Amino acid sequence: MNLPNPFHTLQTFSANGASHPFYSIPALEQAGFTVAKLPVSIRLVLESLLRNADGKRVSETAIRDLASWRAKAERTEEIPFVVARIVLQDFTGVPLLVDLAAMRAAVARMGRDPKIIEPLVPVDLVVDHSVQVDFAGSAEALAKNLELEFTRNRERYQFLKWGMQAFDTFKVVPPGIGIVHQVNLEYLAKGVLRDDNGVYYPDTLVGTDSHTTMINGLGIIGWGVGGIEAEAGMLGQPVYFLTPDVVGVHLTGALREGVTATDLALTITQMLRKAKVVGKFVEFYGPGAAALPVVDRATIGNMAPEYGATMGFFPVDEECTRYLRATGRSEEHIRIYEAYYRAQGLWGMPEKGQIEYSTDLELDLATVVPSVAGPKRPQDRIELPKLKDEFRAAFTRPVKENGFGKLAAEFEKSVHVAGAGWTHPLSAGGSQERAPQSDRDVKNTSVITEREMVNNRPTPTPVAVKAEPIAGELRHGSVLIAAITSCTNTSNPSVMLAAGLLAKKAVERGLQVNPLVKSSLAPGSRVVTDYLTKTGLQAYLDELGFQTVGYGCTTCIGNSGPLHPAIEDAVLKGDVVAASVLSGNRNFEARVHQNIKSNFLMSPPLVVAFALAGRIDIDMAHEPIGRDRAGKEVYLRDLWPTLQEVRDQMAAALKPEVFRKLYSDFAEQNPKWNEIPSTTGNVYGFDPKSTYIQEPPFFAKFGMQPGKIEEISGARALGIFGDSVTTDHISPAGAIKKTSPAGQFLLENGVTFENFNSYGSRRGNDRVMTRGTFANVRIKNLMLGGEEGGNTIYQASGEKMSIFDAAMKHRANNTPLVIVAGQEYGTGSSRDWAAKGTNLLGVKAVVAQSFERIHRSNLVGMGVLPLQFKEGTTAQTLGLDGSEVFDVLGLTAGLKPQQDLTLRVTRADKSVAMVPVRCRIDTPIEIDYYQHGGILPYVLRQILARR
Repeated sequence: MNLPNPFHTLQTFSANGASHPFYSIPALEQAGFTVAKLPVSIRLVLESLLRNADGKRVSETAIRDLASWRAKAERTEEIPFVVARIVLQDFTGVPLLVDLAAMRAAVARMGRDPKIIEPLVPVDLVVDHSVQVDFAGSAEALAKNLELEFTRNRERYQFLKWGMQAFDTFKVVPPGIGIVHQVNLEYLAKGVLRDDNGVYYPDTLVGTDSHTTMINGLGIIGWGVGGIEAEAGMLGQPVYFLTPDVVGVHLTGALREGVTATDLALTITQMLRKAKVVGKFVEFYGPGAAALPVVDRATIGNMAPEYGATMGFFPVDEECTRYLRATGRSEEHIRIYEAYYRAQGLWGMPEKGQIEYSTDLELDLATVVPSVAGPKRPQDRIELPKLKDEFRAAFTRPVKENGFGKLAAEFEKSVHVAGAGWTHPLSAGGSQERAPQSDRDVKNTSVITEREMVNNRPTPTPVAVKAEPIAGELRHGSVLIAAITSCTNTSNPSVMLAAGLLAKKAVERGLQVNPLVKSSLAPGSRVVTDYLTKTGLQAYLDELGFQTVGYGCTTCIGNSGPLHPAIEDAVLKGDVVAASVLSGNRNFEARVHQNIKSNFLMSPPLVVAFALAGRIDIDMAHEPIGRDRAGKEVYLRDLWPTLQEVRDQMAAALKPEVFRKLYSDFAEQNPKWNEIPSTTGNVYGFDPKSTYIQEPPFFAKFGMQPGKIEEISGARALGIFGDSVTTDHISPAGAIKKTSPAGQFLLENGVTFENFNSYGSRRGNDRVMTRGTFANVRIKNLMLGGEEGGNTIYQASGEKMSIFDAAMKHRANNTPLVIVAGQEYGTGSSRDWAAKGTNLLGVKAVVAQSFERIHRSNLVGMGVLPLQFKEGTTAQTLGLDGSEVFDVLGLTAGLKPQQDLTLRVTRADKSVAMVPVRCRIDTPIEIDYYQHGGILPYVLRQILARR
């Protein structure tokens, strides 16, 4: 073996009766580095530098810099982190695969071997974002939703199967298996890995979903990146990031009776958001952390994007070993795992004073109380007894303060809902959505309880979709969606079993879910179904309408499916502030359902409780949920399971043999996947007629020479936005309206309205996605006085039009564009199309008060310049209205990371303001990305130059 041996760290450890090579972190002590007090997360990243030291990607200087990490130092160095593997979900994974296919096509056009474009690390894609809750409330819901998912997404799945045969290291976990993060935790993660030279090293990864951090609960380094960064990582490029601060959170005590891991996660989210941990590593330690099982740790780690951290990390200890054993990993592997981390000096939960952190915070777990979060942001925690008062306060609070801006007198009014049995056509042929009666009804049509089963045919076949008659009273605060969903909680048996136990007690008392509530259960993996069935609790959840609707990320990403049209009409006509309750991690405006304005995150048992109550404005501590068969009032305390009751059921939850069985031979367990045909070959044959998969224009004029960094001159504002514009607002998501630019494009290309499907399903087609960028129905462009919808003013004529149409007019005139925004621009999911669409609209710069970490990186990765206003400067203090002309000065004089630049603003009256801004290209490598027009052209040129 001719392996690098920086600082003589290549050593051996013993396990299973043999010696194994590894790169020893403690050995750095002999070279004069004090690594024993470094945070565990920093040491694990440091190991990657040692193992990948080649003098090019990873230099000795980079190792020295990180080994010399100091808790309070200024952060100026970048870390070239080479990850061990990459995980994808299908919504972000399909466009990533499209880009790889486009790179191969570009290489083939240059007369080179397309196989040089090949993932250099293992890539696992889990199909989990395509299932939608079209069918609910019946035993057939799971099978019917899965059937419809395959019908809708046939072409995308064909493309994924091409990728499986074209790339050697690209694997797919098919639909119906589980949520990517839970599959990662229960199956894909190994904890320690071995390379072709027999060297053992830590399991590390990045993923194209921000909640990749769930794996931090198992002591594994990993976080979410945009698809753009993930592609570079797949092709051998390190993931570059600034050396982070590490916030230590010392946990003590234990959770009290009646408090769940979800309550703890929401408490930590609020606490860390206030502590401003954005872009930092968070490392939990202490006796309270040691006492938490891995599933509780994973619940906390999952929420890292919500509290803004890069990671929410728990070190490796006996609980990790216990979890690996319980989930079916082999004893031989577990012995290697434990021996490796002991040899690295990384075994066991650190105690107070052992490690130096940038900031140290304290939390006594005994102080955590039952909580929910909402109505619009996950960090807005509300103690459960205060929810009624908080909701009523939000009802009258101004919209700009996260309220609903209503009059108090309106609160008590109600609307009677009466809907007859209803039928509408649904195509069962090629990929499609339901057939709504109007644009307003898209994705919001009915609670579907039965459907004729038909075989998939190439020609669309009308199918009757029926809804039962419905009647009830709808009012402000009515719960209309109750969903046990999302990776955050469905991986945690304690809260899932608690939900089942609460359902059992409710059924035994004769309680029923309000008929206006659409209830659903989307387990994170089939293991959950196994233990809920074996404990007998699934039957009680079924009785309350929480039948399993699918294994995937459903309500939390907006795949909540349709509501009954009578409910829909009542909500719209009465302007009702209705509510959803979900055990998820995201509740941004219009995310769960475009017409449900109030959304609350909570534990699975609370989801069941609020479904029974039917309203959100209830004091669960003092008001009854309902009445039992005898007319006696039933309170939450009467139904809530004890910790002992949950523990008694836990024995059935984690059985190694169940994990081994359910995570083997996916194709055999999913025959529909086997029926999907695929093409073969190393270069994908893009069909110019396809409305799902198209070759993107990123390499259309590709050459080996990078461009020059030039000043931006004569730019116009495409949009001026306020605070908290999320990637949900920017990136195309949800249903496609007939009257939208994307809808018009599909109609012009022969796609009927009932076959539009969603933006998410068409992420592989840049023609659709560019037209849908900034097209969210809730985005507020201040150029139009804050009017909702994806429109703007085309300044040349003063005409109001869609953002896409205006961008195309500006392109025809060779006019560059800018976006102006407020605080936390780009928060939310790590959607690469939020940056790709921005680029393809012709936006050259985004000027904001602050950026979310991943979106800022994605903008640079697409060649878009992120600029940050100085403290106290905003679009409002500058009086910007969109009529201005913008120039960015200082770009040509040797641009440096985080350099100060000048934004010259020329107003309509010819007056000029010289506004200082900071360039948010944060690292030297990002300067290279920007010069090359983005990370993908940079990486492609690097690959071609080496061959």
